[in-house]
Amino acid sequence: MARPFKQQRDPQAAPRRPKTSFTKLEVDENAAPEPTQRLHKLLAMQGLGSRRDMEELIASGRVTVNGEIAKQGQGVSDYDIVRIDSRPVRLSFEAELPQVLIYHKPEGEIVSQDDPEGRASVFDKLPKIKQGKWIAIGRLDMNTSGLLIFTNSGELANRFMHPRYEVEREYAVRIFGELTEEQMSMLTQGIELEDGPAAFDSIRAQGGEGANHWYQVILREGRNREVRRLFEAFQMPVSRLMRVRFGPVNLPPRVKRGQMLKLEQKQVVDLLEWAGLEVPKAPLRQLNQREKDKATTVFTAKVRKQRTSVLDRAPRANSVRESIEGSIIPNRSKNSNLRDATVKKPASRINANRRIRQTSDLAVANNKK
Repeated sequence: MARPFKQQRDPQAAPRRPKTSFTKLEVDENAAPEPTQRLHKLLAMQGLGSRRDMEELIASGRVTVNGEIAKQGQGVSDYDIVRIDSRPVRLSFEAELPQVLIYHKPEGEIVSQDDPEGRASVFDKLPKIKQGKWIAIGRLDMNTSGLLIFTNSGELANRFMHPRYEVEREYAVRIFGELTEEQMSMLTQGIELEDGPAAFDSIRAQGGEGANHWYQVILREGRNREVRRLFEAFQMPVSRLMRVRFGPVNLPPRVKRGQMLKLEQKQVVDLLEWAGLEVPKAPLRQLNQREKDKATTVFTAKVRKQRTSVLDRAPRANSVRESIEGSIIPNRSKNSNLRDATVKKPASRINANRRIRQTSDLAVANNKK
């Protein structure tokens, strides 16, 4: 039986809608709105910086929410699209367990990510991290060694460093000379420095040999070179300075200079409870035996990458012809390979004993025939 012809449809007629059993959802005006959280808090939870840093980032206009420039104190939900410099950022609305790394900093390294002089930096040795970035908790001078803590939690770093929390810092100091009881009492009562009064919470003598003596000091501030300046007020320069404790975190004796140790999950939970921060409700991830051994193993930082100073960088050549001084690259056909190109030797490198064929040699060759 022949198939019937399809009826021609009028193109000007209204399109027919397919028959479906779906019904249009009605918007419930009485429904509770989607829960929101402060944008700067969520950005800090991702390890992009402290809350204050994120507030400054939002004020600069670099953060957008759903295509519009974000505002201070703005709340966002899980359905909002957040971008920083036009790059999307994945926000987590539930607290995740941060990572904490202990590093025994040696002398000769700076605690900075950008240095025009190209000096060795502690950030050159840090392992890669999947989420956020490493934040240095506190700073140490180039000539100061000891405990340095890194984390990818901006909130945790803020609890350590903000002056209002007054977290203790303990140092082992070696000076050239010996303090008297009166001088030690003055250091705990307070001494006027260029940027205001400063004092140690406690100071204890730890002995020494010859003209060098060791002292254990504790203070709750992190001003620039504060420990050194307090001793220099008595004309006693510091020849060795080492931080051994920052808050509840001590520098383990098994972590030698240049070595690192990653805190275990239970230790990070204890650190969050000490700081009064929210502990993730999700259970801790179960580790296999290999991961457990790796988590408790002290490892040596990799050799730092060689960095060149901005002043030492040579200007980039505009072409290959300019990059090779005194050389001439012969013309090549389009089908020739670049790696087969040879550089013509200068005339000075041609063998002087080599005889060049002349026109008279052709006549001699014909007579021999």
